[in-house]
Amino acid sequence: MSEAGLEQKYIQEAFDTNWVVPLGPNVNGFEKDLENFVGEGKRVVALNSGTAAVHLSLLACGVGPGDEVLTQTFTFCASAHPITYLGATPVFVDSEDSSWNIDINLLEHAIEDRIRLTGRTPKAIVPVTLYGMPYDIDALMEVADRYGIPVVEDAAEGLGSRWKGRAMGTFGRYGVLSFNGNKMITTSGGGAIVCPDDESWERIMWYATQARESYPYYQHEAIGYNYRMSNICAGIGRGQMSVLQEHLDHHRHVQELYREAFAGADGIEVHKAPDPRYNSNYWLCTILLDEKLHVKGQEHAYEETVKGAVGGAGGVVHNTSRLHTDCEPNANVEGLRIWLKERGIEARPLWKPMHKQPVYKQAPAYTNGISENLFRRGMCLPSGPCVTDDDVHYIIESIKEALIC
Repeated sequence: MSEAGLEQKYIQEAFDTNWVVPLGPNVNGFEKDLENFVGEGKRVVALNSGTAAVHLSLLACGVGPGDEVLTQTFTFCASAHPITYLGATPVFVDSEDSSWNIDINLLEHAIEDRIRLTGRTPKAIVPVTLYGMPYDIDALMEVADRYGIPVVEDAAEGLGSRWKGRAMGTFGRYGVLSFNGNKMITTSGGGAIVCPDDESWERIMWYATQARESYPYYQHEAIGYNYRMSNICAGIGRGQMSVLQEHLDHHRHVQELYREAFAGADGIEVHKAPDPRYNSNYWLCTILLDEKLHVKGQEHAYEETVKGAVGGAGGVVHNTSRLHTDCEPNANVEGLRIWLKERGIEARPLWKPMHKQPVYKQAPAYTNGISENLFRRGMCLPSGPCVTDDDVHYIIESIKEALIC
């Protein structure tokens, strides 16, 4: 049966059995599928978003008001926002330039400095599998264990990525997965927590279902959350699991097409794994443009404000009257984004570092300039399951056409 057929089958079963709720057979089945995929004897709790997974993981680590949590600055805001939900303070740590992920030496310096300044050890560490690229988890766990700090792996972008053959999200105390509409597989919206054992699984499950006590009526002795995945969404996820490996193979194939196409191009660098230990799913294929590279029309970059949000973001955004911020992509990067948009190609900037976000201007940050440099020079190219080889060749030719030699 096809992927779409499986999805429809599981969804129809949910309606036929009246399991149109945030629980049910599809949720249980999807969790078992995920447990089998990540391996290592882990337990999985399916939730309604990856952000909820970060939130509950930190809560289960004991994070609360007045605490500090170390996290990667080069990431999407969902790595940091849940820290603030709990009344804690994010402490941002910059990247190293090979994997683009958290700099382990800088991380240890940040830990020692926070202990010196506050007299307290940070409550947790949240490293990120950025764009699907693993980080040196061996080195990170050695530092975390030495200081007794639990690790919550934000592998929201890293389903199927592996470090030395082992799934990302299975090394720390908890691992976070995402099934948002643009991820490696989707449940339309959704996420999951990878738990180390039955006890932690039960604790997370309890928090995710409103923290109810075992009485015949509703008794609550702690604050819980309505975070469980719906049986309908999980049905989609069960169908998607049947094509997960196909999606992984496709993303890696597209990455290789981009790498081959720009291997000899001056001023364009395709990001790749530093060595074979880093087995990335290449959720998004990313490139860097040398600041000296000239793109047609770049002199008109930032002449008009953007209406809405770049990247198909849903919901409401605040329109701005300002053309510039204090940290933005170079003119050639923005010029290329506009050039590609005019040809029906959606390209996106890299994540803007969290320490440069106005909402976090007061948060402690340990920086080395790498994430800011990557943000100024970088771009994400189309790479999803619907992107064909012909599409990739069209994108490549469009980029080459934009360059002024």
